[in-house]
This record gives sequence, structure tokens and C-alpha cells, in this order.
Amino acid sequence: MGKKSMPRRVADNEARAVLRNVRVSPQKLNLVATMIRKMDVGKALAALEFSRRRISNDVKKVLESAVANAENNHSLDVDRLVVKEAYVGKSVVMKRFRARARGRGSRILKPLSHLTIVVSEKEEQA
Repeated sequence: MGKKSMPRRVADNEARAVLRNVRVSPQKLNLVATMIRKMDVGKALAALEFSRRRISNDVKKVLESAVANAENNHSLDVDRLVVKEAYVGKSVVMKRFRARARGRGSRILKPLSHLTIVVSEKEEQA
């Protein structure tokens, strides 16, 4: 009597990849995630390649990982993949302090984020 297996979190024609605890604020990461939502994977990779934002390199790696998961684990066609979801979640916030004048201190908050990308195979257009 084994434990029942968990149902898949994504559909059969989808694959996902997750990046956890990346050292950037969720607000900044969401700007890049919004940029690639609903795009074809090829166009999204090109957009991330030429984006000037620092975090776009990490987002590109996660997108390539999701494409690799789709190809190797779920046998999906890479040429028909589209970014279905790209969403950002908050993680922990590191709290630091900076010494200020007259013996005071001020807080510095260093937020961390999670990024999840779901790619989906688009249906044939007849």
C-alpha cells in the first residue's frame, strides 16, 4: 500500500520551470516576466537576449530550462511552444542595517523572489 501519486500541476501539453530565491525584487522581476508573457518561445528568447535589464539573463535560463523540460520530459514540439504563464512570487526579505550619523542606523531590505515559467504547445491552426 504505497502513497498515491500527486496529479500533475500542469496539463499534458505543458511544461514548467521554477527559479527560486533569486536576489532581485519581485517588482523588477515582474517587469521582465510581463515582457515575455504570451510570446512564442523563439521571440521571447530573442527579447531576453537583447534586454538591458540585469535579471533578463536569469529569466532566459529559466525559459530555456522550461523548453528543455518540454522536449525531454513531455515530448513536445519545440517549434510550437509558447510562453503560457510567467509569474513572480515573493520570497524572504534579508534585513540589513547601515550605520548612519550620530550613532543611528537605518534598515536596508534585500528582497528575494521566485519565478515560474510555464510553456505550452499551441494547437494546430486549420
